Amino acid sequence: MRNLLRIVAVIAVLVAFVLAARFLPLAGYFEMFKTWVRGAGPLGYVIYALVYAVACVALIPASALTVGAGAIFGFAAGTIVVIAGATLGACLAFLLGRTVFRKRVARMTASSPKLAAIDRAIAAEGTRIMLLMRVSGFPPFTWTNYALSVTGVPLATYAWTTFLGIIPGAMAFTWAGAAGAAALTGKANRLVLIVTAVGAIAVSLYIARIAARAIQRAAVEQ
Repeated sequence: MRNLLRIVAVIAVLVAFVLAARFLPLAGYFEMFKTWVRGAGPLGYVIYALVYAVACVALIPASALTVGAGAIFGFAAGTIVVIAGATLGACLAFLLGRTVFRKRVARMTASSPKLAAIDRAIAAEGTRIMLLMRVSGFPPFTWTNYALSVTGVPLATYAWTTFLGIIPGAMAFTWAGAAGAAALTGKANRLVLIVTAVGAIAVSLYIARIAARAIQRAAVEQ
């Protein structure tokens, strides 16, 4: 049900883009904003990645920023910005959870049987479970960053599994943003763009569902 709602939400956003392009002068404003960000040169990419990292640390869902990166920077560059920002934010949250917020995070997670089961699965299967967690988005990305800080996961393992595991989702949602931007500015067939964007999200969520089931099985077996 959650995956279906996410697909419906993506469709609604893309349709809203198309309607806005038809009835409102948003296309011009979007092009102006995109030109301004790109005009900042490398600094524009850095600023966006840092904002993304801050959102992760602040437990703010970053899906909108992922879609926005695709809309502003395009698919390839947007994906790189998202992966960089998400990995940085995840590592910062992990370090804060092990230092400044350690006691608070420990209290919040102490009564979570789900986290205890996942911790046992990580201890038994290591990097496989970490990768599956990042691919699946289960538990939710921003919450997991802090929750894992009170487990026995080493920072290096946490960092590289996060980096690799978020690539499929980042690519799917960034493509949705790039497709939405192209539809908004009328640079390609809008129906085709919407269908491909929804398809990318659907494939990503299907992969995530398989990964989530694998995590649940591993947690139960431990």
